[in-house]
Amino acid sequence: MYILHIANKNYSSWSLRPWILLRQLDIAFDEEMHPFQADIQAQREQFLAFSPSAKVPVLQDGQTVVWDSLAIAEYLAEAHAGVWPDDRAARAWARAASCEMHSGFAHLRERCTMNCAVRARPKTVTAPLQADIERINTLFNEGLSRFGGPFLGGATFTAVDAMFAPVIFRIQTYGLPMQGAAADYVARMLALSGMQQWYAQALQEREIDEAHEQDVGRYSDIIADERQK
Repeated sequence: MYILHIANKNYSSWSLRPWILLRQLDIAFDEEMHPFQADIQAQREQFLAFSPSAKVPVLQDGQTVVWDSLAIAEYLAEAHAGVWPDDRAARAWARAASCEMHSGFAHLRERCTMNCAVRARPKTVTAPLQADIERINTLFNEGLSRFGGPFLGGATFTAVDAMFAPVIFRIQTYGLPMQGAAADYVARMLALSGMQQWYAQALQEREIDEAHEQDVGRYSDIIADERQK
């Protein structure tokens, strides 16, 4: 059985991507949680025990180790149907959108870091952040329109939806505006059983990483905290 190494569900956007893909496609796996540490060197040494890059996520398949969320998706696609859309045009679009998510949206990542538990509002929506938000709207509406929905690549949940899953939580956390079909898509994603499970478990976590918490307060005003006390 696959073993997926992840970090805190409240903070680790990269861990969510392969986790939700495996979960929604009903591919069996065990998870191993490795919480973030304040001592970065100690964390690196711990993560190196299972991760060549000292980062998460990592998929272990027997003696095969695959790191990086997009590489994990491609590895799974070689053994499981449904990871990418069946339609060739939809598959090409889904891969391009996934790669754009993987390498882009720097301002969204910096100013709206993933923290599932809180509700916050950006102190300032800078022009680059606004551009990232508008691009997310464009991508969501384009995929839904071109391939018929209810998911970005068509009728079923695929890797492109998994790649944008952390953005869905960011939209919820920061109240980012979505227009048209994109707003319905966000609600649909949040209602998925896998997303609900991840969110519930994120709220139950007791490990607080101060660096991630400070990242929220640096650019946003926190208005609520949903964590179980």
